Amino acid sequence: MNQASTVKRSKEDLLFDILNYLVLGVFLIIVLYPLYFIVIASFSDPSSVLGGEVVFLPKNVDFSGYKTIFEDTRIWNGYYNTFIYTILGTILNVMLTMGIGYPLSRRYFSGRKAIMIYLMITMYFGGGMVPTYLLVKDLGLRNTSTIMIVMGAVSVFNVIITRSFLEANIPSELEEAASIDGCSQLKFFFKMVLPLSGSIIAVLILYYGIWHWNDYMTGLIYLDDGDKFPLQLIIRSLLIQTQVAANDVSDIESLSDRLKVAESIKYGVIIISSLPVLVLYPFLQKHFTKGVLVGAVKG
Repeated sequence: MNQASTVKRSKEDLLFDILNYLVLGVFLIIVLYPLYFIVIASFSDPSSVLGGEVVFLPKNVDFSGYKTIFEDTRIWNGYYNTFIYTILGTILNVMLTMGIGYPLSRRYFSGRKAIMIYLMITMYFGGGMVPTYLLVKDLGLRNTSTIMIVMGAVSVFNVIITRSFLEANIPSELEEAASIDGCSQLKFFFKMVLPLSGSIIAVLILYYGIWHWNDYMTGLIYLDDGDKFPLQLIIRSLLIQTQVAANDVSDIESLSDRLKVAESIKYGVIIISSLPVLVLYPFLQKHFTKGVLVGAVKG
């Protein structure tokens, strides 16, 4: 019975599947190989890397680049600062985005269309860097850790996908039933909306978290105190100092050694700065895919 109900695949279908797997496999290799090369180059001998000898396997394993990086105490301070900025900033971002997206998803909310238009205008027009800098200075936020947390607190794009998700997954009937039972709007939001919004919250955490983790422009513009620098600024300073130190050396042999160390550091800092995000992503991938699809379909 099972054999009779099984659909027999034609040769053309099998050939199509084989070609699909081959094409996707080639694209997978194209995407993954640069990442793999950075990993093996980070602990290979810089001379071998510069000479093009490192292709598929590391050669003459050398951890001098990592040693130089981790001996710099600023790296650990940058890690600490970035973790604080990312965690607190992401919490603030998710709270504000959900707080804005939920009322905009309710059809009875008066003025929601006007508010959406106002928010979308900010996606295309801004005050510019100089007015923003003057505003931050007047607010007393320049050279403070707070600016790294509150800057860019709300993304209009994320508000739009959040509103779309809530429209599709929090029906008005559920809200009416809760209201009949005496549930207030605030209680409904915390007891019903948030628990049912795990997918979109995971998407927001990933979006905002990666933005905070990679953000160095905010620190570059508004921070002067090196103790408050995020990891990205520390890495930038380390690379610049290494290059400058190499250029200042007059002896050819010492110059060659400096350039080798600079090459190792370049690949090592990429691994160090990307590792936390790469570790976090697999845990959010399932929710990320679902949340993005809902936002795309209903947006």
